[in-house]
Amino acid sequence: MALKGKRRRRDPTQGGKRAVSDAGFVRPLDDLPPGLAEQPEAYTTESPPDEPELAGLAVLRRSLRNLPDTPGVYRMVGGKGETLYVGKARHLRRRVTTYTQLLRLPLRLQRMVAQTRALEITGTGSEVEALLLESNLIKRHLPRYNVLLRDDKSFPYILLSREQPIARIAKHRGAHSIPGDYYGPFASAGAVARTITALEKAFLLRSCTDAVYAGRTRPCLLYQIKRCSAPCVGKVDAAGYERLVSEAKAFLSGRDSGLRQRLAASMEEAARALDFEQAAVLRDRLKALAHIQSHQDINPEGLDDADLFAAASEGGQVCVQVVIYRAGRNYGSRAYFPSHDRSLEVASVLSAFLAQFYDDRAPPPLVLTSHQPAQQPLLAEALSQRAGRRVELATPQRGEKRKLIDQAVLNAREALGRRLAESSTQRRLLKHLAERFGLEAPPERIEVYDNSHIQGGNPYGAMIVAGPEGFVKSGYRQFAIREAEPGDDYGMMREVLSRRFQRALKEDPERAGPGWPDLVLLDGGKGQLGIAQAVLADLGLHDVCVAAIAKGPDRGAGRERITLPGRATFLLEPRDPLLYFLQRLRDEAHRFAIGTHRRGRSKARLVSTLDAVPGIGAKRKKTLLLHFGSAAAVARAGLADLQAVPGISETVARRIHEHFHSG
Repeated sequence: MALKGKRRRRDPTQGGKRAVSDAGFVRPLDDLPPGLAEQPEAYTTESPPDEPELAGLAVLRRSLRNLPDTPGVYRMVGGKGETLYVGKARHLRRRVTTYTQLLRLPLRLQRMVAQTRALEITGTGSEVEALLLESNLIKRHLPRYNVLLRDDKSFPYILLSREQPIARIAKHRGAHSIPGDYYGPFASAGAVARTITALEKAFLLRSCTDAVYAGRTRPCLLYQIKRCSAPCVGKVDAAGYERLVSEAKAFLSGRDSGLRQRLAASMEEAARALDFEQAAVLRDRLKALAHIQSHQDINPEGLDDADLFAAASEGGQVCVQVVIYRAGRNYGSRAYFPSHDRSLEVASVLSAFLAQFYDDRAPPPLVLTSHQPAQQPLLAEALSQRAGRRVELATPQRGEKRKLIDQAVLNAREALGRRLAESSTQRRLLKHLAERFGLEAPPERIEVYDNSHIQGGNPYGAMIVAGPEGFVKSGYRQFAIREAEPGDDYGMMREVLSRRFQRALKEDPERAGPGWPDLVLLDGGKGQLGIAQAVLADLGLHDVCVAAIAKGPDRGAGRERITLPGRATFLLEPRDPLLYFLQRLRDEAHRFAIGTHRRGRSKARLVSTLDAVPGIGAKRKKTLLLHFGSAAAVARAGLADLQAVPGISETVARRIHEHFHSG
């Protein structure tokens, strides 16, 4: 898009404006809207009023003559002084130039340029400084076209306060202005509360306020339930309480090796001295330590202080699961749902999220991500500069760290699934589905079918159910294939659908109950669709809507082909929320089918040849396996060897021997 014609030159004496060229006019810096004249290196332009649809483009083009080709941050401002977008660049002139090429921009950025009425530029010494300033400005102005970290509430810490000689344990959020030792951060207030309760039991530290502590004349209830050593009334002297504080600090810092052994030895010593009350206190402390460690995944291999960021994307939304490890212990996790444009890739969203996440908190030495963030080296350098030490930003591909990432990705996917199911998006998707599939109304019950086997072995069919509230786990069904030939996918689908709807007709011949689907979705193509139509026609069910979804070339997600009866196969747009919804339904059916198959295969492996021997129950089978080591060894054993097994009589031994040696 280009500006047409030559603009009329205005009189420089009118309106306080200064004519600079035929392209437009520059507003003096002292006449800027509030907030735009804060930086001495800010440049701004005012667009002429005669072509408002090109005003934003004119603003950017006129600003190019004044822009330096150095690192910095640019801020696009709307007509009301609101910040539309904040970006950083290594070369400001080159970056802003890209926004003037409208036809090459996505629709989101075209709208942003059209709304731009001023441009503010702040130069920086390096691209790293620009990245840090960008994240700070984004959190301050919350521009609508940026990726936004909506929930930026600070993480809570555990504080061992030193305002009084007798230290106090408490939850703390905010600036570290109180004298004492801080441990964390923890992902949630609930995680802090549970940990403090367990620490009170393990180390008997006081949690009351200083005012309450100063006014105590007798022990409180926490002393009675063994969660405090009552230093307020002298139940423990200052030296003894300080030892408890030192033990707690060592535990929270990960330097607690030998603590449990020392407590166990002290408990045994107290018991030998018949001091059972002290032994019980030590026993309770050991239990509390075990409880904390059992909930914190102690010492994952190679992990000390680290943050994990796992991203999952569905339906045009991204969930970032943050998991915090300190001193080798899991300090909890939290799911974030950043606001972003649907066209952005996960790597770009994750990069913007990390920059804002660490804007007001120091990063640990190790940051692990599920996806490689955009501009990873630059982001790692910026985090190192913020922390004042080296920060490693890595995306592990294997090993223990990858397992932790995979688990966090699973949690992120589940959290995102719950969010999608709980929001009104679900009903909008169902309405959209009804429109695209030609249904009379949004479906209340969708049944999705899939099969699973390995070269025909252990074949199973699976059915999942979804509705307006998400997945209905109570409606899931599994089918052990009995009649279809091994590897015959069409035969398996025919058997599963026949058994499902024959039973439905038997239980509800009038079809008045809620168990009938509004849509049957099959994992497959035209072949599976034809099988389903034939089965339903044979049963007289002509009004059940059926569809099939098959993966496209190279089985790549995003190119799924959808087939409906009487219609040509079609594709949905790669970023259509309906496509994400259908993918999610298909993937859930696939997951359930695979899990059913694996459970069946594991069960088949547990079947022993001894199960076929008459008169051999579970007890005798266990005795034989313990004695000989395997079922094959039992089959090779002689009669005398079988009779020598405790609990195996001569009659049973002869029966076993004849079973395996009768030819």
